[in-house]
Amino acid sequence: MATTDVTVVVKIGTSSLTDTQTGLLRLSVLGPLVEVLTHLRRQGYAVILVSSGAVGVGCARLGWRQRPTAIAEKQAVAAVGQGRLIRLYDDLFSALNQPIAQVLLTRGDLVERSRYVNANRTFAQLLQMGVIPIVNENDTVAVEELKFGDNDSLSALVASMVQAKWLILLTDVDKLYSADPNRDPSAQPIERVVPGIPLQVKAEAQGKSGWGTGGMATKLTAAQIATAAGVTVVITNGKRPEQIPAILAGEAIGTRFDPAPQPASARKRWIAYGLIPEGSLTLDEGAVRAVCEQGRSLLPAGITAISGEFEAGAAVRLCDPSGQEVARGLVNYSAEELRQIKGKKTAEIPHILGYEGVDTAVHRDNLALLN
Repeated sequence: MATTDVTVVVKIGTSSLTDTQTGLLRLSVLGPLVEVLTHLRRQGYAVILVSSGAVGVGCARLGWRQRPTAIAEKQAVAAVGQGRLIRLYDDLFSALNQPIAQVLLTRGDLVERSRYVNANRTFAQLLQMGVIPIVNENDTVAVEELKFGDNDSLSALVASMVQAKWLILLTDVDKLYSADPNRDPSAQPIERVVPGIPLQVKAEAQGKSGWGTGGMATKLTAAQIATAAGVTVVITNGKRPEQIPAILAGEAIGTRFDPAPQPASARKRWIAYGLIPEGSLTLDEGAVRAVCEQGRSLLPAGITAISGEFEAGAAVRLCDPSGQEVARGLVNYSAEELRQIKGKKTAEIPHILGYEGVDTAVHRDNLALLN
């Protein structure tokens, strides 16, 4: 049984998998993709495929010409399409004697720490067995507040969870541009993105096909999540999956995002990207410096405003005075308590709340910075 320390996560979107007019699957893309991933597995790579397409396949199966917008309709259509999609994958991979596994996830599987750890163990076992897991969001049961929203984010969170070396995002363009090249003739290709150097990009929120749910904006978010975990991310053309081995060999294909030089710990990645924030804390400039530059905990004295209703232990956004999110953390007080003690010195807290509380609003061990 081949094993390797190099895990590769490949995500292919609906716009690459299906015809933009009919929603039917492109076998000319699926066939080469299956061959490439099987070849990588035989070379010793651990491979995970994150595949969109269930809703698109379901629409084609039902004869629908447009993607549904109502949640109940999307869930039902996904149920129609997911079985057909995984059957096709199984037929293609079986022709090459490559076992696969279906893994359907919801955001709730990553929000709860025990379920997050269990999912990670399942992936580890499948990869050890030489299986290629095929991952998709469980659209049939996912409710709106617990949805990933797009498989770009899902693929980044999976890559972070399994500590992958590479995340390859297959899309309908050959690389990242400074703007949409279909609309802006002055758009310039971006070959490489390095941590610490600002990226000036006008990213459209939606894909152009009408069948997908993402766009370049979601891929940039995915790159942020994955690179923070030490994963190298490449955005490249989904119609040419045969280029993946060359990318892994170091060839300059598509747009490469270099990983953070000092990846965050697994727990802090879970806090930053696995949890769903229930509120926001606005910090003064001194608190922002203390948290972001000096690695300190957040004290109530540095909080100027609280947004949302939450209990102690909830995940919250930490924002600078302009409203820009700079970190996420687990709070030691409820929103009601923080409104009473915000801006106050630590010594005043027992007198205000009537009990001896902890000194910190968010302890540095429960605080994760965002790139």
